[in-house]
Amino acid sequence: MNKPFFNLSPALKKTFRSLQKYNYRIWAAGTLVSNIGTWMQRIAQDWLVLTDLTEHSGTAVGVVMALQFGPPILLMPLAGLVVDHCDRRKVLIVTQTALAATALSLGLLVLSGHVALWHVYVFAGCVGCITAFDSPARQTFVSELVGDSDLPNAVGLNSSLFNGAQLIGPAVAGLLITAIGAGWVFVINGLSFLAVITSLTGMRVDELYRTRHHEDPAARGGILSGLRYLKTRPDLLIALAMLFLLSTYGLNFPIFISTMAVTTFHGGAHTYGALSSMMAIGSILGALHVAGRSHPSLKVLIVSAFGFGVVGTLAAVMPHQASFGLMLIGLGIMAQVFNTSTNSLVQLSTHPSMRGRVMAIYMGIFLGCTPLGAPLVGWIADAYGPRWALGVGAASGFVAALVGVVYQARTRNKARLE
Repeated sequence: MNKPFFNLSPALKKTFRSLQKYNYRIWAAGTLVSNIGTWMQRIAQDWLVLTDLTEHSGTAVGVVMALQFGPPILLMPLAGLVVDHCDRRKVLIVTQTALAATALSLGLLVLSGHVALWHVYVFAGCVGCITAFDSPARQTFVSELVGDSDLPNAVGLNSSLFNGAQLIGPAVAGLLITAIGAGWVFVINGLSFLAVITSLTGMRVDELYRTRHHEDPAARGGILSGLRYLKTRPDLLIALAMLFLLSTYGLNFPIFISTMAVTTFHGGAHTYGALSSMMAIGSILGALHVAGRSHPSLKVLIVSAFGFGVVGTLAAVMPHQASFGLMLIGLGIMAQVFNTSTNSLVQLSTHPSMRGRVMAIYMGIFLGCTPLGAPLVGWIADAYGPRWALGVGAASGFVAALVGVVYQARTRNKARLE
Protein backbone atom coordinates (compact mmCIF):
# COMPACT_ATOMS: atom_id res chain seq x y z
CA MET A 1 0.00 0.00 0.00
CA ASN A 2 1.24 3.49 -0.86
CA LYS A 3 1.57 5.76 2.17
CA PRO A 4 2.26 9.49 2.36
CA PHE A 5 5.98 10.04 2.75
CA PHE A 6 5.66 13.50 4.27
CA ASN A 7 3.03 15.68 5.91
CA LEU A 8 1.65 18.62 3.95
CA SER A 9 -1.07 21.20 4.31
CA PRO A 10 -4.33 20.19 2.56
CA ALA A 11 -3.69 22.53 -0.38
CA LEU A 12 -0.13 21.33 -0.93
CA LYS A 13 -1.16 17.72 -0.36
CA LYS A 14 -3.70 18.09 -3.17
CA THR A 15 -1.08 19.62 -5.47
CA PHE A 16 1.55 16.93 -4.79
CA ARG A 17 -0.73 13.93 -4.19
CA SER A 18 0.73 11.80 -6.99
CA LEU A 19 4.08 11.73 -5.16
CA GLN A 20 2.49 9.56 -2.48
CA LYS A 21 2.59 6.65 -4.96
CA TYR A 22 5.91 4.76 -4.94
CA ASN A 23 6.14 4.16 -8.68
CA TYR A 24 5.44 7.78 -9.53
CA ARG A 25 7.87 8.94 -6.86
CA ILE A 26 10.87 7.04 -8.27
CA TRP A 27 9.81 7.93 -11.82
CA ALA A 28 9.76 11.60 -10.85
CA ALA A 29 13.23 11.41 -9.29
CA GLY A 30 14.76 9.68 -12.31
CA THR A 31 12.97 11.98 -14.74
CA LEU A 32 14.18 15.10 -12.95
CA VAL A 33 17.83 14.05 -13.25
CA SER A 34 17.42 13.07 -16.90
CA ASN A 35 15.54 16.26 -17.77
CA ILE A 36 18.29 18.41 -16.27
CA GLY A 37 20.74 16.67 -18.60
CA THR A 38 18.38 17.12 -21.55
CA TRP A 39 18.07 20.86 -20.95
CA MET A 40 21.83 21.12 -20.60
CA GLN A 41 22.24 19.47 -24.00
CA ARG A 42 19.63 21.71 -25.62
CA ILE A 43 21.55 24.80 -24.56
CA ALA A 44 24.89 23.28 -25.56
CA GLN A 45 23.54 22.17 -28.94
CA ASP A 46 22.00 25.56 -29.76
CA TRP A 47 25.16 27.33 -28.63
CA LEU A 48 27.40 24.97 -30.62
CA VAL A 49 25.40 25.67 -33.78
CA LEU A 50 24.95 29.38 -33.15
CA THR A 51 28.52 30.31 -32.22
CA ASP A 52 30.96 27.52 -33.20
CA LEU A 53 29.54 26.01 -36.39
CA THR A 54 27.84 29.10 -37.88
CA GLU A 55 28.03 32.86 -37.54
CA HIS A 56 25.00 33.42 -35.31
CA SER A 57 22.59 31.75 -37.76
CA GLY A 58 19.05 31.57 -36.42
CA THR A 59 18.14 29.66 -39.57
CA ALA A 60 20.61 26.88 -38.71
CA VAL A 61 19.11 26.60 -35.20
CA GLY A 62 15.70 26.37 -36.87
CA VAL A 63 16.89 23.55 -39.14
CA VAL A 64 18.22 21.61 -36.13
CA MET A 65 14.83 22.02 -34.44
CA ALA A 66 13.08 20.87 -37.61
CA LEU A 67 15.20 17.71 -37.78
CA GLN A 68 14.88 16.99 -34.06
CA PHE A 69 11.15 17.60 -33.70
CA GLY A 70 9.89 16.83 -37.21
CA PRO A 71 9.96 12.99 -37.27
CA PRO A 72 7.04 12.64 -34.81
CA ILE A 73 4.74 13.97 -37.54
CA LEU A 74 5.75 11.22 -39.96
CA LEU A 75 6.04 8.42 -37.41
CA MET A 76 3.09 9.22 -35.14
CA PRO A 77 0.69 6.60 -36.63
CA LEU A 78 3.22 3.78 -36.13
CA ALA A 79 4.33 5.14 -32.75
CA GLY A 80 0.75 5.31 -31.49
CA LEU A 81 0.07 1.74 -32.56
CA VAL A 82 3.23 0.53 -30.79
CA VAL A 83 2.37 2.40 -27.60
CA ASP A 84 -1.20 1.03 -27.54
CA HIS A 85 -0.12 -2.59 -28.06
CA CYS A 86 3.26 -2.90 -26.30
CA ASP A 87 4.43 -2.73 -22.69
CA ARG A 88 5.01 1.01 -22.28
CA ARG A 89 7.57 0.55 -19.53
CA LYS A 90 9.70 -1.66 -21.79
CA VAL A 91 9.27 0.74 -24.71
CA LEU A 92 10.63 3.54 -22.50
CA ILE A 93 13.63 1.48 -21.41
CA VAL A 94 14.55 0.98 -25.08
CA THR A 95 13.99 4.60 -26.13
CA GLN A 96 15.81 6.08 -23.13
CA THR A 97 18.80 3.80 -23.78
CA ALA A 98 18.86 4.89 -27.43
CA LEU A 99 18.71 8.58 -26.47
CA ALA A 100 21.62 8.06 -24.09
CA ALA A 101 23.66 6.50 -26.91
CA THR A 102 23.04 9.44 -29.27
CA ALA A 103 24.06 12.00 -26.62
CA LEU A 104 27.25 10.15 -25.78
CA SER A 105 28.15 9.69 -29.45
CA LEU A 106 27.69 13.37 -30.29
CA GLY A 107 29.62 14.36 -27.18
CA LEU A 108 32.59 12.20 -28.17
CA LEU A 109 32.48 13.64 -31.69
CA VAL A 110 32.62 17.20 -30.33
CA LEU A 111 35.43 16.34 -27.91
CA SER A 112 37.44 14.79 -30.73
CA GLY A 113 37.32 18.12 -32.59
CA HIS A 114 35.81 16.63 -35.76
CA VAL A 115 32.22 17.84 -35.39
CA ALA A 116 30.62 19.62 -38.34
CA LEU A 117 27.18 21.16 -38.76
CA TRP A 118 25.93 18.18 -40.76
CA HIS A 119 26.85 15.89 -37.85
CA VAL A 120 24.54 17.87 -35.58
CA TYR A 121 21.81 17.64 -38.23
CA VAL A 122 22.16 13.84 -38.41
CA PHE A 123 22.05 13.36 -34.64
CA ALA A 124 19.09 15.75 -34.35
CA GLY A 125 17.24 13.60 -36.88
CA CYS A 126 18.08 10.42 -34.93
CA VAL A 127 16.82 11.97 -31.71
CA GLY A 128 13.63 13.00 -33.49
CA CYS A 129 12.96 9.43 -34.66
CA ILE A 130 13.52 8.01 -31.16
CA THR A 131 11.41 10.74 -29.58
CA ALA A 132 8.50 9.88 -31.89
CA PHE A 133 8.12 6.65 -29.87
CA ASP A 134 9.40 7.90 -26.52
CA SER A 135 7.05 10.87 -26.12
CA PRO A 136 3.64 9.16 -26.50
CA ALA A 137 4.93 6.27 -24.36
CA ARG A 138 5.94 8.70 -21.58
CA GLN A 139 2.70 10.66 -21.76
CA THR A 140 0.44 7.60 -21.59
CA PHE A 141 2.64 5.79 -19.06
CA VAL A 142 1.68 8.44 -16.50
CA SER A 143 -1.83 6.98 -16.27
CA GLU A 144 -0.27 3.59 -15.45
CA LEU A 145 1.67 5.19 -12.61
CA VAL A 146 -1.23 7.01 -10.90
CA GLY A 147 -4.51 5.98 -12.57
CA ASP A 148 -6.98 8.22 -14.39
CA SER A 149 -8.27 9.87 -11.22
CA ASP A 150 -4.93 11.55 -10.52
CA LEU A 151 -3.88 11.95 -14.16
CA PRO A 152 -4.29 15.78 -14.37
CA ASN A 153 -2.27 16.14 -11.18
CA ALA A 154 0.50 13.84 -12.42
CA VAL A 155 0.65 15.60 -15.81
CA GLY A 156 0.99 18.93 -14.01
CA LEU A 157 3.73 17.60 -11.76
CA ASN A 158 5.51 16.08 -14.77
CA SER A 159 5.53 19.49 -16.39
CA SER A 160 6.81 21.02 -13.14
CA LEU A 161 9.68 18.53 -13.09
CA PHE A 162 10.49 19.19 -16.72
CA ASN A 163 10.53 22.92 -16.22
CA GLY A 164 12.26 22.65 -12.86
CA ALA A 165 14.99 20.95 -14.84
CA GLN A 166 14.83 23.86 -17.28
CA LEU A 167 15.49 26.18 -14.36
CA ILE A 168 18.63 24.27 -13.40
CA GLY A 169 19.89 22.83 -16.69
CA PRO A 170 20.42 25.98 -18.79
CA ALA A 171 22.15 27.85 -15.97
CA VAL A 172 24.50 24.91 -15.32
CA ALA A 173 25.04 24.44 -19.07
CA GLY A 174 26.03 28.08 -19.49
CA LEU A 175 28.71 27.69 -16.82
CA LEU A 176 29.95 24.32 -18.10
CA ILE A 177 30.16 25.45 -21.73
CA THR A 178 32.40 28.30 -20.64
CA ALA A 179 34.46 26.13 -18.25
CA ILE A 180 34.89 22.78 -20.05
CA GLY A 181 33.16 23.08 -23.43
CA ALA A 182 29.96 21.84 -25.06
CA GLY A 183 31.28 18.32 -25.68
CA TRP A 184 31.34 17.40 -22.01
CA VAL A 185 27.78 18.69 -21.63
CA PHE A 186 26.61 16.13 -24.20
CA VAL A 187 28.47 13.37 -22.32
CA ILE A 188 26.91 14.41 -19.00
CA ASN A 189 23.46 14.28 -20.60
CA GLY A 190 24.14 10.79 -21.91
CA LEU A 191 25.00 9.59 -18.41
CA SER A 192 21.93 11.31 -16.91
CA PHE A 193 19.65 8.85 -18.74
CA LEU A 194 20.84 6.16 -16.33
CA ALA A 195 18.64 7.76 -13.66
CA VAL A 196 15.36 7.28 -15.51
CA ILE A 197 16.38 3.83 -16.81
CA THR A 198 17.11 2.78 -13.22
CA SER A 199 13.72 4.08 -12.06
CA LEU A 200 11.94 2.11 -14.81
CA THR A 201 13.71 -1.14 -13.97
CA GLY A 202 13.15 -0.63 -10.22
CA MET A 203 9.38 -0.12 -10.30
CA ARG A 204 6.84 -2.31 -8.54
CA VAL A 205 5.23 -3.69 -11.68
CA ASP A 206 2.32 -5.21 -9.76
CA GLU A 207 1.30 -1.70 -8.59
CA LEU A 208 0.99 -0.26 -12.10
CA TYR A 209 -2.55 0.68 -13.21
CA ARG A 210 -2.85 -1.66 -16.16
CA THR A 211 -6.59 -2.30 -16.13
CA ARG A 212 -7.65 -3.67 -19.50
CA HIS A 213 -10.39 -1.72 -21.22
CA HIS A 214 -12.85 -2.91 -23.82
CA GLU A 215 -11.82 -1.79 -27.25
CA ASP A 216 -13.77 1.18 -28.57
CA PRO A 217 -15.35 0.28 -31.96
CA ALA A 218 -13.59 3.27 -33.53
CA ALA A 219 -10.26 1.87 -32.39
CA ARG A 220 -10.46 -1.18 -34.63
CA GLY A 221 -8.37 -0.97 -37.74
CA GLY A 222 -4.88 -0.03 -38.76
CA ILE A 223 -2.54 2.76 -37.87
CA LEU A 224 -4.95 5.42 -39.18
CA SER A 225 -7.64 4.52 -36.65
CA GLY A 226 -6.56 7.40 -34.46
CA LEU A 227 -7.36 9.89 -37.21
CA ARG A 228 -10.73 8.24 -37.84
CA TYR A 229 -11.48 8.44 -34.12
CA LEU A 230 -10.70 12.16 -34.06
CA LYS A 231 -13.17 12.79 -36.89
CA THR A 232 -15.92 11.85 -34.45
CA ARG A 233 -14.58 14.17 -31.73
CA PRO A 234 -14.79 17.88 -32.73
CA ASP A 235 -13.89 18.92 -29.17
CA LEU A 236 -10.54 17.12 -29.45
CA LEU A 237 -9.97 18.49 -32.95
CA ILE A 238 -10.37 22.07 -31.73
CA ALA A 239 -7.95 21.52 -28.84
CA LEU A 240 -5.41 20.02 -31.26
CA ALA A 241 -5.96 22.85 -33.77
CA MET A 242 -5.17 25.40 -31.06
CA LEU A 243 -2.10 23.37 -30.11
CA PHE A 244 -1.01 23.31 -33.76
CA LEU A 245 -1.06 27.10 -34.00
CA LEU A 246 0.93 27.68 -30.82
CA SER A 247 3.35 24.85 -31.48
CA THR A 248 4.09 25.92 -35.04
CA TYR A 249 4.74 29.61 -34.44
CA GLY A 250 4.69 30.35 -30.71
CA LEU A 251 6.79 27.69 -28.98
CA ASN A 252 10.07 28.32 -30.82
CA PHE A 253 11.70 29.49 -27.60
CA PRO A 254 15.27 28.35 -28.45
CA ILE A 255 15.19 30.70 -31.45
CA PHE A 256 13.51 33.58 -29.60
CA ILE A 257 15.74 33.46 -26.55
CA SER A 258 19.06 32.64 -28.23
CA THR A 259 18.74 35.35 -30.88
CA MET A 260 17.53 37.94 -28.34
CA ALA A 261 20.44 37.05 -26.05
CA VAL A 262 23.10 37.29 -28.79
CA THR A 263 21.94 39.94 -31.26
CA THR A 264 19.69 42.19 -29.17
CA PHE A 265 21.36 42.13 -25.76
CA HIS A 266 24.88 41.20 -27.01
CA GLY A 267 25.31 38.55 -24.31
CA GLY A 268 27.15 35.24 -24.08
CA ALA A 269 26.27 31.67 -23.14
CA HIS A 270 25.57 32.71 -19.55
CA THR A 271 23.00 35.26 -20.79
CA TYR A 272 21.22 32.62 -22.85
CA GLY A 273 21.20 30.23 -19.90
CA ALA A 274 19.94 32.89 -17.48
CA LEU A 275 17.09 33.97 -19.78
CA SER A 276 16.08 30.33 -20.35
CA SER A 277 15.97 29.86 -16.58
CA MET A 278 13.69 32.90 -16.24
CA MET A 279 11.22 31.27 -18.59
CA ALA A 280 11.54 28.05 -16.60
CA ILE A 281 10.42 29.86 -13.42
CA GLY A 282 7.19 30.82 -15.16
CA SER A 283 6.76 27.34 -16.58
CA ILE A 284 7.04 25.78 -13.12
CA LEU A 285 4.46 28.19 -11.71
CA GLY A 286 2.10 27.45 -14.60
CA ALA A 287 2.48 23.67 -14.26
CA LEU A 288 1.91 23.75 -10.49
CA HIS A 289 -1.22 25.83 -11.05
CA VAL A 290 -2.60 23.14 -13.36
CA ALA A 291 -1.55 20.36 -10.94
CA GLY A 292 -3.74 21.94 -8.25
CA ARG A 293 -6.81 21.99 -10.49
CA SER A 294 -9.21 19.08 -10.77
CA HIS A 295 -10.23 19.09 -14.43
CA PRO A 296 -8.96 21.03 -17.46
CA SER A 297 -11.41 22.77 -19.81
CA LEU A 298 -11.53 24.53 -23.18
CA LYS A 299 -12.00 27.84 -21.36
CA VAL A 300 -8.58 27.43 -19.73
CA LEU A 301 -7.04 26.81 -23.15
CA ILE A 302 -8.65 29.96 -24.58
CA VAL A 303 -7.61 32.21 -21.69
CA SER A 304 -4.03 30.92 -21.59
CA ALA A 305 -3.61 31.19 -25.39
CA PHE A 306 -4.83 34.79 -25.30
CA GLY A 307 -2.54 35.50 -22.35
CA PHE A 308 0.36 34.02 -24.32
CA GLY A 309 -0.35 36.52 -27.10
CA VAL A 310 -0.50 39.48 -24.73
CA VAL A 311 2.68 38.62 -22.80
CA GLY A 312 4.53 37.65 -25.98
CA THR A 313 3.74 41.05 -27.49
CA LEU A 314 5.03 42.82 -24.39
CA ALA A 315 8.19 40.69 -24.37
CA ALA A 316 8.90 41.62 -27.99
CA VAL A 317 9.11 45.33 -27.15
CA MET A 318 10.98 45.17 -23.84
CA PRO A 319 14.06 47.45 -24.07
CA HIS A 320 16.30 45.80 -21.49
CA GLN A 321 17.46 42.28 -20.64
CA ALA A 322 15.96 42.46 -17.13
CA SER A 323 12.50 43.52 -18.32
CA PHE A 324 12.63 40.93 -21.10
CA GLY A 325 13.46 38.27 -18.50
CA LEU A 326 10.45 39.28 -16.40
CA MET A 327 8.20 38.94 -19.45
CA LEU A 328 9.67 35.48 -20.07
CA ILE A 329 8.35 34.44 -16.64
CA GLY A 330 4.84 35.45 -17.71
CA LEU A 331 5.28 33.81 -21.09
CA GLY A 332 6.38 30.60 -19.38
CA ILE A 333 3.28 30.63 -17.16
CA MET A 334 0.89 31.05 -20.09
CA ALA A 335 2.63 28.51 -22.31
CA GLN A 336 2.73 25.89 -19.59
CA VAL A 337 -0.88 26.35 -18.49
CA PHE A 338 -1.93 25.93 -22.12
CA ASN A 339 0.32 22.92 -22.86
CA THR A 340 -0.36 21.02 -19.64
CA SER A 341 -4.11 21.65 -19.74
CA THR A 342 -4.27 20.50 -23.37
CA ASN A 343 -2.36 17.33 -22.50
CA SER A 344 -4.71 16.42 -19.64
CA LEU A 345 -7.85 17.39 -21.56
CA VAL A 346 -6.94 15.25 -24.57
CA GLN A 347 -5.98 12.20 -22.46
CA LEU A 348 -9.05 12.30 -20.22
CA SER A 349 -11.42 12.93 -23.15
CA THR A 350 -10.07 9.98 -25.16
CA HIS A 351 -11.25 6.38 -24.84
CA PRO A 352 -8.53 4.39 -22.99
CA SER A 353 -8.09 1.93 -25.87
CA MET A 354 -7.31 4.84 -28.21
CA ARG A 355 -5.17 6.89 -25.85
CA GLY A 356 -1.80 5.83 -27.23
CA ARG A 357 -2.75 6.63 -30.83
CA VAL A 358 -4.40 9.95 -29.98
CA MET A 359 -1.48 10.99 -27.77
CA ALA A 360 0.92 10.07 -30.58
CA ILE A 361 -1.00 12.55 -32.75
CA TYR A 362 -0.90 15.07 -29.88
CA MET A 363 2.87 14.66 -29.51
CA GLY A 364 3.31 14.76 -33.28
CA ILE A 365 1.68 18.20 -33.23
CA PHE A 366 3.35 19.36 -30.01
CA LEU A 367 6.86 18.29 -31.02
CA GLY A 368 6.58 18.00 -34.78
CA CYS A 369 4.81 21.21 -35.73
CA THR A 370 7.26 23.47 -33.91
CA PRO A 371 9.94 22.73 -36.55
CA LEU A 372 7.46 23.50 -39.33
CA GLY A 373 7.50 27.10 -38.16
CA ALA A 374 11.09 27.12 -36.88
CA PRO A 375 12.82 27.82 -40.23
CA LEU A 376 10.37 30.65 -40.95
CA VAL A 377 10.71 32.11 -37.46
CA GLY A 378 14.51 31.76 -37.67
CA TRP A 379 14.51 33.51 -41.06
CA ILE A 380 12.41 36.37 -39.66
CA ALA A 381 14.87 36.69 -36.77
CA ASP A 382 17.79 36.86 -39.24
CA ALA A 383 16.12 39.20 -41.74
CA TYR A 384 14.08 41.53 -39.53
CA GLY A 385 15.34 40.91 -36.01
CA PRO A 386 14.29 38.64 -33.12
CA ARG A 387 11.66 41.08 -31.87
CA TRP A 388 9.63 40.57 -35.05
CA ALA A 389 10.05 36.81 -34.76
CA LEU A 390 8.69 36.92 -31.21
CA GLY A 391 5.82 39.08 -32.46
CA VAL A 392 4.84 36.32 -34.90
CA GLY A 393 4.83 33.85 -32.01
CA ALA A 394 2.60 36.15 -29.97
CA ALA A 395 0.14 36.48 -32.88
CA SER A 396 -0.29 32.68 -32.92
CA GLY A 397 -1.66 32.89 -29.37
CA PHE A 398 -4.33 35.39 -30.40
CA VAL A 399 -5.36 33.28 -33.39
CA ALA A 400 -5.52 30.10 -31.28
CA ALA A 401 -7.73 31.84 -28.72
CA LEU A 402 -10.02 33.04 -31.53
CA VAL A 403 -10.38 29.48 -32.84
CA GLY A 404 -11.48 28.30 -29.39
CA VAL A 405 -13.93 31.18 -28.93
CA VAL A 406 -15.56 30.57 -32.34
CA TYR A 407 -15.98 26.84 -31.61
CA GLN A 408 -17.44 27.57 -28.17
CA ALA A 409 -19.91 30.09 -29.62
CA ARG A 410 -21.04 27.69 -32.35
CA THR A 411 -21.49 24.88 -29.82
CA ARG A 412 -23.68 27.09 -27.63
CA ASN A 413 -25.80 28.24 -30.60
CA LYS A 414 -26.27 24.64 -31.72
CA ALA A 415 -27.34 23.66 -28.18
CA ARG A 416 -29.95 26.46 -28.13
CA LEU A 417 -31.40 25.40 -31.49
CA GLU A 418 -31.75 21.82 -30.29
